Amino acid sequence: MTQILAVIDGSIYSTSVCDHAAWIAQRLQLSVEVVHVLGRRDVSSQPTNLSGSIGLGARTELLDELAELDASRARLAQKRGRAILEDAKERLNADGVTEVATRLRHGEIVETVQDFETDAEVIVIGKRGEAADFNSLHLGSNLERIVRSTHKPIFVASREFKPIKRFLLAFDGGNSATLAVERLAALPQFADLTCQLLYVGNASTELQRQLEGAQATLQQAGFTVEAEVIPGQAEAVIADRVESDHIDLLVMGAYGHSRIRNLIIGSTTTHMLQLCRVPVILFR
Repeated sequence: MTQILAVIDGSIYSTSVCDHAAWIAQRLQLSVEVVHVLGRRDVSSQPTNLSGSIGLGARTELLDELAELDASRARLAQKRGRAILEDAKERLNADGVTEVATRLRHGEIVETVQDFETDAEVIVIGKRGEAADFNSLHLGSNLERIVRSTHKPIFVASREFKPIKRFLLAFDGGNSATLAVERLAALPQFADLTCQLLYVGNASTELQRQLEGAQATLQQAGFTVEAEVIPGQAEAVIADRVESDHIDLLVMGAYGHSRIRNLIIGSTTTHMLQLCRVPVILFR
């Protein structure tokens, strides 16, 4: 069954994830599955190895106490996880979504997403996690790993939900951008949104043809589309346009190069997630 997969972690982004998942689910008439993952540290009950000169009896007693402490911490983590999921379900119900399933999983978040993505139309996740420093440009540590591990669209929720009326599609002629156009054109439920189709750089004749083709595809699907070519550096131009034109949603291809190349020259995807305060849909 096709559904929306919402991944939450208890951070302040969890509410936004639920609100954005509800917005998508209501338009597509889909159910929502909410997943919260307990990491191995949260549920570990392995006793800590100690060394030192304390006596054997005292060390054994201390190990037993530490083991019980770890077990208590694991029980609390599970209780907290269930509470997080209950709050998420209540939020989605309040947003008008009646079909909501919740799952509490143990393990790694990337593997969990891979396990559940088969039936997902889109995966919704927050831009930052519980441990994020909101005074920096730090992104959630698992975000890139999740995006790279799936070919499903990833909706990266901003810090809070705001009504979405206008979106900007960053078009570069690549496979991911073309896929984004095709996927959006197949979703008439979103055709009431105004689209800005933007290419940043010096467009060749072939690229101009591709841009016009993308515009025609979206217009035939019922979208109101404004297409434009602007010279300059992609990250700066797109971020400025999102801000100046009051764009509510950014749509773009994701991580078109390897991690090694990104380490050398940087990643446009990462820069846009850092710079833009609006939600972002990523296609690969």
